[in-house]
Amino acid sequence: MIDVIVVGGGPTGLMLATELRLHDVRVVVLERDAEPTSVVRSLGMHVRSIEVLDQRGLLERFLAHGKQFQVGGYFAGIAKEWPSRMDTAHGYILGIPQPVTERLLTEHATGVGVEIRRGTELVGLSQDADAVTAELADGTRLRTRYLVGCDGGRSTVRKLLGVGFPGEPTRNETLLGVMELTAPHDEVVAVMTRVRRTQLRFGVGPVGDGEGLYRVVVPAAGVSEDRAVPPTIEDFRQQLQATAGTDFGVHSPRWLSRFGDATRLADRYRVDRVLLAGDAAHVHPPLGGQGLNLGIQDAFNLGWKLAAQVAGWAPDALLDTYQAERRPVAADVLDNTRAQTELMALEAGPQAVRKLVAELMDFEEVNRYLIEKITAISVRYDLGAGHDLLGRRLRDVGLKRGRLYGLMHQGRGLLLDQTGGLSVAGWADRVDRADDVSEELDVPALLLRPDGHVAWVGDEQQELRAELARWFGSATAHAS
Repeated sequence: MIDVIVVGGGPTGLMLATELRLHDVRVVVLERDAEPTSVVRSLGMHVRSIEVLDQRGLLERFLAHGKQFQVGGYFAGIAKEWPSRMDTAHGYILGIPQPVTERLLTEHATGVGVEIRRGTELVGLSQDADAVTAELADGTRLRTRYLVGCDGGRSTVRKLLGVGFPGEPTRNETLLGVMELTAPHDEVVAVMTRVRRTQLRFGVGPVGDGEGLYRVVVPAAGVSEDRAVPPTIEDFRQQLQATAGTDFGVHSPRWLSRFGDATRLADRYRVDRVLLAGDAAHVHPPLGGQGLNLGIQDAFNLGWKLAAQVAGWAPDALLDTYQAERRPVAADVLDNTRAQTELMALEAGPQAVRKLVAELMDFEEVNRYLIEKITAISVRYDLGAGHDLLGRRLRDVGLKRGRLYGLMHQGRGLLLDQTGGLSVAGWADRVDRADDVSEELDVPALLLRPDGHVAWVGDEQQELRAELARWFGSATAHAS
């Protein structure tokens, strides 16, 4: 029997699969498309996702294929300087197209033993007390202990489960594509400068190294009945003329797509042995570039918990903390994209509010607060009352003998003990101990979960044992 089937081979599914493989879970990824997509829906990674890659020792290979930027404008397109003193060792945006991200994650996944089956479509599922049965389009049936739907906003898994997906439908649709232009670059820049003053959903910019190859974003004429049907190059010509007064001589498209601004959140992230992650659980407008990042961070939260369930040492409520922690984060992202949508509207009222918000962002604290929200480094899970660090992820602090994230590549818990007197005896098969100190931390000791969030701060062994049991199950006599 398969341990976990992941439905969907995008960034969320691939990240989840690699997290599970860290713990020797047998994973099969089912991807409907026979070939990887060339559609560039995401252009980069935010700070928290960069930290996630660093925590697993993957960052260098991504840095080699991307570019680091410190640019403002991520909140409602309001142009401000990149804030200083952000709580991270990675204070930048990593510009990297989504197809490259997927290729790198695929290479890593296959390298650690993930089985990826392309051209394989899920059409049915059922579950009993012991397993899930997945029915494929070719009539094959697979049995798995757990199944996770990472299959996007039109998720088959979510629909088969009958999970509600309430929210607002698409009101505005946008065309997106990569194509060649005959217009000279100077003309493109001049038109962009003029049109962007009044139309924030418009953009034309060069991509790659190919001369004349541009990424074009332009409002659609209306909302299509089926967004799975791509637009035509003629659709782009008409909408560019209507929006910018020129079609720039667009031709020879590499790919064409469309997206809407629907905002929806799944009622539940788990139905017994089936779970949802990424866009299968939440969709929102692409404002702030948060979608891909939110999905990767879902996977990072879920992976170690589901692996613990498969291994048999998970505390009773551990898997349920996935929804308890990640659904509020998604709800917050949906709200901030709703706010950004209002601030980008062209009516007088929203524009007045936009002007006020822009003035407030001149205050460094406000600017930093909003960008830390967009980049997800301000996320704090509700783990109860306690130290200010409790529930927060910890940045990559420097230690006397290296750096924190270098100790987290294997996806295990970590006790950072600056007292030298604490122990993880009984949990050493699940939790590492670092007898090290950091000038950046004014705490005696802290316990980190495998996802880097702080589970405990203190210096009492009895308290520590209680938190170890809470997150890592019962102690075992041989784990010392």
